[in-house]
Amino acid sequence: MALVPVAEALDRLLEGAAPLAGEGVPLFEAVDRVLAEPVVALRTQPPFNASAMDGYAARAADVASAPLRLSVIGMAPAGRGFSGAVGKAQAVRIFTGAPLPEGADTIVIQENVRDLGNGDIEVIEPTAKGRNIRRIGLDFSTGDVLLEKGRVLDPAALSLAASANHPRVNVVKRPLVAIIATGDELLPPGSDLGPDQIISSNAYGVAATAQSVGARALDLGIAADRKEAIAELVQKAVAAGADVIVTLGGASVGDHDLIHDVLTGEGMTLGFWKIAMRPGKPLMFGRLGDIRCVGLPGNPVASLVCSQLFLKPLLAQLGGRDHRQDIRSARLGAAMPANDLRQDYVRAVVREDNGALVATPFGIQDSSMLRMLADANGLIVRAPFAPAAAAGEICSVLMLRQESQTSSS
Repeated sequence: MALVPVAEALDRLLEGAAPLAGEGVPLFEAVDRVLAEPVVALRTQPPFNASAMDGYAARAADVASAPLRLSVIGMAPAGRGFSGAVGKAQAVRIFTGAPLPEGADTIVIQENVRDLGNGDIEVIEPTAKGRNIRRIGLDFSTGDVLLEKGRVLDPAALSLAASANHPRVNVVKRPLVAIIATGDELLPPGSDLGPDQIISSNAYGVAATAQSVGARALDLGIAADRKEAIAELVQKAVAAGADVIVTLGGASVGDHDLIHDVLTGEGMTLGFWKIAMRPGKPLMFGRLGDIRCVGLPGNPVASLVCSQLFLKPLLAQLGGRDHRQDIRSARLGAAMPANDLRQDYVRAVVREDNGALVATPFGIQDSSMLRMLADANGLIVRAPFAPAAAAGEICSVLMLRQESQTSSS
């Protein structure tokens, strides 16, 4: 079976991956969710001409010049407007957000007024017509589209939806990812290890990758290297309503690499198996009805790199999110040898040096070394058959974190 190029594998993986159906959620549970439909204003804001400041509602004709004396005939706090009308040489004490009284057409701010006692004030600065008034519909009007479909709901968007009188919003369902680790040698963190055993670590990074794009992660634990054990967990994933099943390990070629056989036995249609990349060659993808199955390599680094390149975009698309890999140009901090037929993703430290990025690859690229991946903030992308490159040449870097380190030199 020929190795599938990375770009082609990603296209096959994302083909037909439309956003999931919508669901209604309360605003308090909607942060970072993706709108499945636009939010339309159910009311006008403000619903009346309102004071924008604490002060006095008056007639502009009276306060066009200063100083002058006005008689205060009432008060208009927010939430309880003044029911009368403002006449000549009169004013109403008003507070921010209160409706503008009938007859008034300007607000004199309280800093420009002196209290004379006995219900009289002196205006010491002139105020023009329309000053310090929020006009009806200044923010939005009934029927306005306030938030478009696909908007990720941040604090400002949620407050806007609430102001438009929406107690709930319709958002794209969060994809459910069922994660199955496989291997007789694996035990969960905190276990006492025997001489032939190791800690199962991949699931935690894969779950975090899924959650970083809004998906839900369901840890189904560790399956022994038996078809029956793996099939049982696959069936649990289906019963749980998983949108994506991720298996960890068991996707290479060998007597104990059983994932392909189990998934096809459960009805999966194979999309591809083995891709032209390093690390991550054993990646597998298929469809089990509407469920997408992603078989990640067992090596920890390969598993996480494939999660970044394939699982993350898939889950973002199912969740209605726009996801683009952060690819930047940098200078090589060290020479690199010529590449073979596979696209390489080389762990590197990316630093800023005199305004330019410098990507320095680690000397060892063993796909079992998690510490090095945790220290890396970028992956140098080397195309198939790329020639040898000297230090200082330009390369492409896939950033794993947003920040780049600053050179201490």
